[in-house]
Amino acid sequence: MSPLPGRRVLVVTHYFPPEIGAPQARLSETARAWAADGLDVTVLTGMPNHPTGVIPPEYRGAWLRTERVDGYRVVRTRLYATPNEGVVRKTLSHLSFMASSVLLGGWRTGPCDVVVVSSPTFFPLGSAWLLARLRSARLIVEVRDLWPAIFEQLGVLTNRRILGVLERLELAAYRAADSVVTVTEGFREHIVRRGIAWHKVHMIPNGVDLHRFHPATMASADIRGRLGATDGDTLVLYLGAHGISHGLTAIADAAARLTGMPIRFAFVGEGAEKRRLVEHVERLGLANTALRDGVPREEVPAVVAAADICVVPLRDVPMFDTFIPSKMFEFLAAGRPVIGAVRGEAAQILLAAGQMVVPPEDPAALADAVLALAADPDRRARMGRSGRAHVEAHYDRDDLARRYQALLFDGASPPVPPSAAPLSPPGSTPEPAATAPEPATAPEPPAEPEPGAAAATVAMSSVAPAESPPRASTQAGPDVVA
Repeated sequence: MSPLPGRRVLVVTHYFPPEIGAPQARLSETARAWAADGLDVTVLTGMPNHPTGVIPPEYRGAWLRTERVDGYRVVRTRLYATPNEGVVRKTLSHLSFMASSVLLGGWRTGPCDVVVVSSPTFFPLGSAWLLARLRSARLIVEVRDLWPAIFEQLGVLTNRRILGVLERLELAAYRAADSVVTVTEGFREHIVRRGIAWHKVHMIPNGVDLHRFHPATMASADIRGRLGATDGDTLVLYLGAHGISHGLTAIADAAARLTGMPIRFAFVGEGAEKRRLVEHVERLGLANTALRDGVPREEVPAVVAAADICVVPLRDVPMFDTFIPSKMFEFLAAGRPVIGAVRGEAAQILLAAGQMVVPPEDPAALADAVLALAADPDRRARMGRSGRAHVEAHYDRDDLARRYQALLFDGASPPVPPSAAPLSPPGSTPEPAATAPEPATAPEPPAEPEPGAAAATVAMSSVAPAESPPRASTQAGPDVVA
C-alpha cells in the first residue's frame, strides 16, 4: 500500500527493538499498524543497548544506520551506551541521544507532518520539539510514566531544585504539544489537574499483539526444565524488568513460604535490581527459585506459555495506583492466569478480566494465592479463558493503533473531561479482594482501563554475562513499570 499523501509520521524514542520492553513493544507494533494502514512512518531512535549497555556487534561503531522493518523506516543514531543503572550515566546517555537525534538523524528522517515523541526518557522531548518546529509539524507528546513525580516518590530524586526544574520542563513540553497522549486514565487526570487543557489530553492504553501471544502456543518441556520445573510442578513466572518499581524480593519471600511443595518460581529478565534479588534469594537459600536472564523478543511468547501462573507486582507506593504494568496484557493474551500484587487501575483491570489480586509487597497474601491456584487447575483454565476474552475485546493493539491514528492529524474528537477526583486516589484506594470473581465471559473494563505492552526478557543462565548483547527486560529506567 502506498503512503497516504500528507500523512508522514516521525516517531522519536530512545528505546526501540531489538530491545525488549514496554515502549519498544508499544511503539514498534503501533508503527507497524500505522504503516499497514498507509501512513509513511519513520522511527528515529538510538543504537540498541538497553538494559545491558552493550551494543550488538552489527551496530558497533556506526554513527548513523537506516533500516526497513514491517513497512516502516528506522533511523538510528549513535549514543552513549550504558547499563540501566546509575543516574548520572543514564542521564548522559539520554542527553547524547537528544543531541544525536537532531544533529545526525534530523537531516536523514526528512519531512513529516506529525512528530510523536514518547517519554520517558525525558530529554528527547526537546529534540522532538525542535524537529517539529523545523518541519512545521504537529507535535504529539506521549506520556508512559509520570516523570519526575514517580522518581520523587521512589526516593531516586530528592533534590527539590532539580525536581523543580524538571517539573517546569515537563509542563512546558505538555503546553507546547498539540496533543498529549497518556497510557492510563490516572496519568491523564494528573496532567489535567496540573493545568493542561483537558481537551488536548487523550488516553490511548497499551495493548497486545493477539497473534504473537496466544493460548495455542504449546508449553515447552525444555523451557520449563530450564526454568526449574519438572513434571507435576506448578511454575510461577515473573517475566519483566528487574527494577526499583517492582518489589521482586517480596515474590522471593512468598517463594520461601512454599518451600517443600511442588511449586517452582522463576524470575526472567534484567534490570538495576537484579543483583539485589540474586543476593536476596541466595540469603534465603531458596532451592525452589530460578533466576534467568533475557531472551530475544521473538522467544518471549514461548517462555510465557511455559508458565502455569504469572505474577504482576508493583511496589507499595501511592502513585503506583495510577500505573499499569504493561506485561500483564501479554500474559492475559497468552491465556495464562495472573496474580496481580497491585492496586488502583491495574487491580481494576485484572479483576475485570477474572484474575486474582493481592496487596502489593505482601508475601503471605501472594503465597496463599499461589497455593490456591496451584491446587485448582480447573480454575486456572477458567482464568486463562476469561483473560484472553478480555484483551480480545478491549486491548487489541491494532484497534488501539487506529484510535491513536485518528488523533494524529486533527486531534480527533475531544476527550471526555476527567472527573475532579482521580480514578484511584493515591493512598485512598481500598484494598482489592484477594481473589476475583470467575465470570464466564469477560465483563466490561472499568472506565477506560490501561494496558501496556510488555515483555521482559528471559534467558536460561543464572546470571547475565557482563558482555552479552542487550536482551533486555523492560526497564527500570525508561518506563518505571514496564
